[in-house]
Amino acid sequence: MNGWVISRKAPRPVREPWGLRVDVGLPGHVARHIVATPTPEILRHLTTILTTPGTWLKLCAPPEAVAPSLPAAWSIQEPEFMMTTTSLDRTPPRAPNGYTLAVTTRADVTVARLLTEAGEVAARGQFALAGHTAVVDQVETAANHRRRGLGTVIMRTLGATAASAGAHQGVLLATPQGQALYETLGWTLYTPMTATVLTTP
Repeated sequence: MNGWVISRKAPRPVREPWGLRVDVGLPGHVARHIVATPTPEILRHLTTILTTPGTWLKLCAPPEAVAPSLPAAWSIQEPEFMMTTTSLDRTPPRAPNGYTLAVTTRADVTVARLLTEAGEVAARGQFALAGHTAVVDQVETAANHRRRGLGTVIMRTLGATAASAGAHQGVLLATPQGQALYETLGWTLYTPMTATVLTTP
């Protein structure tokens, strides 16, 4: 979690009896609570005491395991998958023809971008280090540049840069679409995740 808050420039996480809390403070994302073991009892407690719309729960469980314990005011989002790897290759990839690879580090966040000849960002991703773990975040490819292997180049660039910076392993949250790509790059599923947000008080 420390890597995520560095990446998103969010406040440090606060430990709670059920896990961690991050006071994000953004519209629609007031706070997030990370629950490693979301039992029905914990979920009943949280959904009773948390009454501010825009509060998120990040639950280490698949949607079908937690949905029965969530009131109607809590909206379940697209499934997510926490993935890890211990195979960070130090060899950086080459940019595909027609693209330039740019890697920058500011405020402990390393960003990799693939730029077109016109300077358009075709694909990007970033990571922050938490000890020896690289937390990969916000990996995306522009719609008109997909299916060209750009996501693979970004991921390998992030992995190589993180390994050179001392990372021994990586962690990320994948969408269903991204999970298949990461598996081909040696990432494995650690746990399915369910994100849910309070939409009404």
